[in-house]
Amino acid sequence: MKRTITKEDPYKVCFVCLGNICRSPTAEGIFQHLVNERKLSSYFFIDSAGTSAYHIGEPANSKSQWTANRHGVKLHSKARRFEASDLDEFDLVLAMDHENHRNLQRLSRNGQHSGKIKLMREFDSRPEDGEVPDPYYGGMDGFQNVFDVLKRSCENLLDELEQLVEK
Repeated sequence: MKRTITKEDPYKVCFVCLGNICRSPTAEGIFQHLVNERKLSSYFFIDSAGTSAYHIGEPANSKSQWTANRHGVKLHSKARRFEASDLDEFDLVLAMDHENHRNLQRLSRNGQHSGKIKLMREFDSRPEDGEVPDPYYGGMDGFQNVFDVLKRSCENLLDELEQLVEK
């Protein structure tokens, strides 16, 4: 994760969950929002994906969108599947839970990318069990909780990465 971040060589971050319709697009939207607020958008390339192909092409879940919109965050992404080639493309790949993390590690040829695959909650000041819970089958409180967890984590991640930005 430690390298100088420039406009010519933006830092590429991909947020990954199972279906790419709840947690990872919310993380992508929050991180993009924070990057824009800090006027750092030319220093970052931000994306999200899922380890499954269940929802390819779909927008973020309506409850995720509603929750994000309440906080002034827009979720623009369309679901896609994370591919092994993405490990070559991205500087940092953030899994939402242990299962996603294991699936991403399996895609890494001989473990050569394992250092860039991390759990999202490694950047949370209150990591609990290290997982961002899946709100898909829960109520609105679950979506708000996920938003709060991801906002804290994204703020801490950006604080860390901003120190590497060459302005």
